Amino acid sequence: MDLNPSQHEAVRYLNGPCLVLAGAGSGKTRVITRKMAYLLRECGYQARHVVALTFTNKAAREMNERVRTLVEARLLRGLTVGTFHSLGLRFLREEYTGLGLKRGFSILDATDAQGIIQELLATTDRARLRAVQQTISLWKNAQLDPDGASRVAQGPDEAEAVRVYRSYEATLRAYQSVDFDDLILLPARLLQDDMSVRQRWQARVQYLLVDEYQDTNACQYQLVRLLCGDRAMLTAVGDDDQAIYAWRGATVENLAQLERDYPQLRVIKLEQNYRSVQRILQAANQVISHNPKTFDKTLWSDLGVGDPIGVTPMDSDLIEAESIAMRLSASRFERQAQWKDFAILYRGNHQARVMEQALRTLRIPYTVSGGQSFFDKAEIRDVLAWLRLIANEDEDPAFIRAATTPRRGIGQNTLQALGAEAARQGVSLFTVAVGVTEAILPAARQRDAVQGFVHLIQHFQGRAARRGGAVPPLPGASAQGDLLAFDPDPAPGGADGDGASPGPDASPAAPAGLAGAAVGIDGLREDNAARVLDDLLAAMGYERHLYDTLDERQAQTRWTNVLELLEWLKRKADEDDMTLLELVQHVALVTMLERSDDEEPDAVKLSTLHASKGLEFPHVYLIGVEEGLLPHRGGDGEGDVSEAAMAARVRRIQEERRLMYVGITRAQRTLQISWCRKRRRGREDTMCEPSRFIAEMGLQVQADGSAPGASDMDPDRALSSLKNLLRRP
Repeated sequence: MDLNPSQHEAVRYLNGPCLVLAGAGSGKTRVITRKMAYLLRECGYQARHVVALTFTNKAAREMNERVRTLVEARLLRGLTVGTFHSLGLRFLREEYTGLGLKRGFSILDATDAQGIIQELLATTDRARLRAVQQTISLWKNAQLDPDGASRVAQGPDEAEAVRVYRSYEATLRAYQSVDFDDLILLPARLLQDDMSVRQRWQARVQYLLVDEYQDTNACQYQLVRLLCGDRAMLTAVGDDDQAIYAWRGATVENLAQLERDYPQLRVIKLEQNYRSVQRILQAANQVISHNPKTFDKTLWSDLGVGDPIGVTPMDSDLIEAESIAMRLSASRFERQAQWKDFAILYRGNHQARVMEQALRTLRIPYTVSGGQSFFDKAEIRDVLAWLRLIANEDEDPAFIRAATTPRRGIGQNTLQALGAEAARQGVSLFTVAVGVTEAILPAARQRDAVQGFVHLIQHFQGRAARRGGAVPPLPGASAQGDLLAFDPDPAPGGADGDGASPGPDASPAAPAGLAGAAVGIDGLREDNAARVLDDLLAAMGYERHLYDTLDERQAQTRWTNVLELLEWLKRKADEDDMTLLELVQHVALVTMLERSDDEEPDAVKLSTLHASKGLEFPHVYLIGVEEGLLPHRGGDGEGDVSEAAMAARVRRIQEERRLMYVGITRAQRTLQISWCRKRRRGREDTMCEPSRFIAEMGLQVQADGSAPGASDMDPDRALSSLKNLLRRP
């Protein structure tokens, strides 16, 4: 496909900063990759001076793959195509000394960070933990340190969040660690404060391209400005109508701010849509026209008028799910389509449950976007942390997680003392723990807990590289060779001296399952990866930890997941003849078990509207389009008539309208919308009204709740119709 005139202009413009307003389906990735090719092939730019940034690894991979089909390999050496966070990580790995970090600093993910916040809050209230973590993240995204946050904090909850933020930052520094937000914040801060660093990076980044610019937060915007400098050789590609991430700090105002910061900014609009038929685009244009516009644009396509958009009221969410499943199955049969041609989109994850049940009843295959990965589950991460530490004792996040899960008398005070000494020496936490002294940890119980943990890890490190031979005794094993559990809390009362409660494994008895791992005659037993894994899990005491800290059903579910992980690891070790060390080195690829982004199973896609951004489907069912759900009611106090509260409600509705626009523009050929007259909320049925967005789309809802021309087929009739279709030769 040749470039259209607007795309061609966007690719060729190099006389200063450029904003490409790329409507949904208008070929923005094509523009970015063609512009990279133009810079490298025709403009003399060296690849190492060109940087293209986006927000997801999948988008970065797609851009990388496309540009490699356009430019010969010799011109691509050194080209940077990645996410903001991957660039931030590269920056920190080069500039760590200027930020007071050691070379081997660690990166804590959201779960590890939440563990620190939980210790500081001293609560198990998950909602409160998430709220404080989100608040701290938003402050970092707005470039506010704890002092800055204290000046803007309002109310007791935010005051407490400031206190936690201050301690959290101190803990990160002691651990020589950074969190996900620091990968943007720390580079921006150092570039701002250190002229020599700023000049060095501005000389390196001679042309910058940024995708999905409407999704940037204040910190990312500042990072872009600092990298570009006065030269401002920048192409930003974005769409203010698809700005749907304000809840995580993104601000659509960054698009307007570009015009203020760069008066010479060239704005180029991409309005031709290559995805959807005209009726779908007309509905999208009409609904988004109710939002205020910084930049006007109107999507159009030459793909034909298309079928009318259907609007169907349903009596309940259960009937909605059953009806959608039957209609979808019938439509697939009539159109001779594939299951993957269909998507069911909704506002909240809770809507998926009843939809999944209806699809399973009709044996319709489906996948769910935005669901939790198996390898993101806490119990899987707990076990993998032990394996990561055994393979690499210098990995501080693995040390922190393994040393504290299950609890074994090592708490925040102990970790902070180890972290401070590690920072002073410039070594890992494990290195300090191996040689821990009274000067580092004055309390004997603290030292005993740390040394016991170190000996346990060293025992399995020794076995990890073995391909066979007799099993050496675990620390604490008797002379008769009985394999005993490591005592995670050798004395009552907590090891940290900071009020830490005794671990759940305080008794000297072996954890469940360990007795079966006893050595055989004369203490000899052939060692292999599978046996080491069994012994490690038993020595961890993880099964008892789950049953002591969770209700029985949750514990059983999590333990089953752990056993599933171990079975896969054992099978992999056996098939490839791996030692445990080789297996652990391979464990970074364990997520390959999951379906890769490039594989598309023939299955209906269930997705939240947020998770659907960037996707497209021939046929879309948009369900639950009701007031209170889409637009979501939100938590900003409907009864509050203060100016601030009313402004917040207006902003929320505008973002919900953009979310509706995103949902509409996922559809290529057909779009079906449904809403329920009543919906089950908890144990009660709540009466519902159709969303204002249906009328804003230009689809009139009649007195009976239906749209003109839309029919609400009774479920029994629909099922009968479907059966008749399936009987046809």
